[in-house]
Amino acid sequence: MFVERLNGNTMKKIGIILGICLLTAVSCRQAEEQKEVTMENAVIENIMARRSIRKYKAEPVDRETMAKILECGINAPSGMNRQSWEVRVVDNPELLNEMKEAMAAGHPDMDPGMTKGCFRDAPTMIFIARDPSYDFSAYDCGLLAQNIMLSACSLGVGSVCLGSPVRFLTDNEVCKPYIEKLGFSEGYEFCLCIGLGYGDESPAAKPREFSKVKFVD
Repeated sequence: MFVERLNGNTMKKIGIILGICLLTAVSCRQAEEQKEVTMENAVIENIMARRSIRKYKAEPVDRETMAKILECGINAPSGMNRQSWEVRVVDNPELLNEMKEAMAAGHPDMDPGMTKGCFRDAPTMIFIARDPSYDFSAYDCGLLAQNIMLSACSLGVGSVCLGSPVRFLTDNEVCKPYIEKLGFSEGYEFCLCIGLGYGDESPAAKPREFSKVKFVD
């Protein structure tokens, strides 16, 4: 009788343990599924929330945060993994001001507000160059830039993609020393800028034309 009762108690304990294990497994599975959904939504929400920021606070982005953003950037896909880009980061306000003055001096016939303001007063500027020996390097740089801007957004850092500084810095001799200072490898072409910083504006999303997207059967 004692043995039977002992066995019954043992079986009852085993049943409880198995029940707990089953509940734990189900809970873990549900948590994992919830995590997957949340992560998927977080990516989509980040994409939909990103805006081009053209007004910035003076507060700089610390280099630890920038390093994480840049790490995300260089993990962008590239043709045959050639990574046909080079990236230079300038967060020295004195150097940025010198470059602004040089762009204005190199374009005396233009409104200084346009040349000096082309960085949008972003406290950090990223300069990107491409390897023209690879036909698709411009696409690689575009993918790199998108990763940079999306990862920045996820960390609360605003960004704006800029093309005018490329022209203002490369079409005159006054700015040539600053291009040389960036130190791109020989043969690489400066092609793109990204301004980063903490936004001082919250622009609304501009309309998108989904009619330009079509499914082809």
